[in-house]
This record gives sequence, structure tokens and C-alpha cells, in this order.
Amino acid sequence: MKKMALRLVSFAAPLALTATAFAQDAPMTDAEATAIAGRALAAGLAIGIAAFGCGMGQGRAAAAALEGIARNPNASGKILVPLILGLALIESLAIYALVIAFQVQP
Repeated sequence: MKKMALRLVSFAAPLALTATAFAQDAPMTDAEATAIAGRALAAGLAIGIAAFGCGMGQGRAAAAALEGIARNPNASGKILVPLILGLALIESLAIYALVIAFQVQP
């Protein structure tokens, strides 16, 4: 009987004591809810558009580099370093958009 009571208390105590941790804030007005939804939409669109643009840019850069190497295989050493640097800079633009999207979020 003691074990059953101990199990019941050990199960019920966390449920009773942590209820305040999950308490809701005051209800939002429609304007606040609209503002939060607008920020979420803006953040999603920003990262989506940035990812699309960076993907297109990286694809075009890689295609141009491969075409240049195909036309002149001896120039592959001179093309590879600027290609990697350009791809890193393009990727940094996507990361900047991600940081800004996190900043926009409430």
C-alpha cells in the first residue's frame, strides 16, 4: 500500500506543481495576433526568397566555372579558387537573411 501511495504522489506532484509553468499569458488582441502572424510570414518569405536567389546564383556560378574548365582545362587552378570564394560569399548572403529572419521573429 505504501508503494502505491508513493507512486501516486510521485506521479501527481509534478503535475500539480508544474501547472503554473504552463500558465497562459493575458489574451492577445487581434492587432497583436496580426502583428505576430505578419512577422512570421515576413521571416518565412525572407529566408525563402534568399535561399532561392542564393541557389540560383550558386548554380549559375558553378555552371560558368565548369564551362570555363571544359573549354580550357589548363585554367582549372585559376578558376577553382575564385569559384569557391564566390560560393562562400553567396552562401553568406543566405546566412545573413537567416539572421535577419530570426531577428524579425517575436
